[in-house]
Amino acid sequence: MTSERFSREQSIVVDAPAGRVTGWRDGGVIRATGIPYARAGRFEKPVPVLDLGEFEAREWSPSAPQNPAEEPPLFGPELRDLPVSEDCQNLSITVPGDIREGEKLPVIVWIHGGSYVAGAGDSSFTDPARFVIERRVVVVTVSYRLGVLGFLGSALGPANLGLLDQAEAFRWVRRNISPFGGDAARVTALGESAGADAILHHAAAMGHAILAGRDEELLFDRAIALSPPLGIREGRSRMNALSARILEKRVRRESPIDDLLAAQKAIETAAAPFGYAGSMPFGVQYGHDPLPPEEDVLAAWHAIAPKVPLLISSVGTESSFFAHSMPFARFLRGLPRVGERAYWMFVDSASRAVFTKGIDVLAHEWAAAGGTSHRAVVPWSVPGNPFGSPHVMDIALLFSRRDSWRSALPFEGATWEEVDRAGAEVRRYLTNFAAGENSHPFTREPRVIRGFAA
Repeated sequence: MTSERFSREQSIVVDAPAGRVTGWRDGGVIRATGIPYARAGRFEKPVPVLDLGEFEAREWSPSAPQNPAEEPPLFGPELRDLPVSEDCQNLSITVPGDIREGEKLPVIVWIHGGSYVAGAGDSSFTDPARFVIERRVVVVTVSYRLGVLGFLGSALGPANLGLLDQAEAFRWVRRNISPFGGDAARVTALGESAGADAILHHAAAMGHAILAGRDEELLFDRAIALSPPLGIREGRSRMNALSARILEKRVRRESPIDDLLAAQKAIETAAAPFGYAGSMPFGVQYGHDPLPPEEDVLAAWHAIAPKVPLLISSVGTESSFFAHSMPFARFLRGLPRVGERAYWMFVDSASRAVFTKGIDVLAHEWAAAGGTSHRAVVPWSVPGNPFGSPHVMDIALLFSRRDSWRSALPFEGATWEEVDRAGAEVRRYLTNFAAGENSHPFTREPRVIRGFAA
């Protein structure tokens, strides 16, 4: 990119292999948004977009269809009026505004979380602008299909369509990011919660290909998985089968989207008896393209581990994000004298069952297989805040912005300067790993983030 490419309207034109893309300057960054990386019919596998022609990349990527949240978000509302579309296979690119001619910056591809039923790549909550300016990286944010349209396999269509969407986004980045100033040989996958789970399963798919003797290009070179819910990845076949029956009974392939979302809601209700797994009824399905059978996933991770360094982490009190709205947890907290202790014991038990036990095991297995594995934790919390350090705290710090901070309940009691200082440390730590500067980043502020051997 050079200054000669800017017009008086501050637009920018990039000639990429996929076509001529026109973005714009937005404060201290350059953006190219809403770029289609794939297309697909409903319940069909994605087809890569190889030729954009001349594309105006000035609109936010649409979010996938999803049911509205039942409760106000802990970390503040969405600040953008994003469009909604089943044609949601789009990505957006954010680049430092002062990028120099010939400069090749590390690339971070963000896969959003949301239990595989919510979220959007271009959510205001995870706007990467400050991240990009501060750490001089190129960030690509990805939107993909969710819920019954993206992950549940049934007679209506195959499983894992959202995962296949993401794979096409990674391939698009490999082919096209260089003209935007990104280093196509230094691509890090970054995801949180369901997004982290997806990244780890892309790794499993790559390992599965290795074991099958297929010579395929890696989707990414490094992986950062923040709070993946690995404790609920196994033993989901009965729940998946029930979910498919409900979907097939209630809708057809051509049903209105509102009927599909209503069926999705019915599936979530029916999944409740399946315990912790039922709290996230949608997810990747083993034994369906591109994943191996469940019993072969660990071997697939072992196969890919030596090729892809991994940083995997959790926050201090993962399940306090969910417990605050659970009747049983509220009952515990209200007990005389022992309530607070009982509540936090429950939070710790749930956090270990869903998150930290599986994270610890995978970090160890990755290292045991000859890979680089780094285990980290983000314990930062506001003293006296009743939420502690809940799930999503790490990305709230990573993408910290002042307008979101004002309405984030877990930040109450902290100043913006305290939040921003903690966020800067998280950004530094993760970027050092992503850039390949240090596979085991040095912790400067252990109260914010600390790492230890797997």
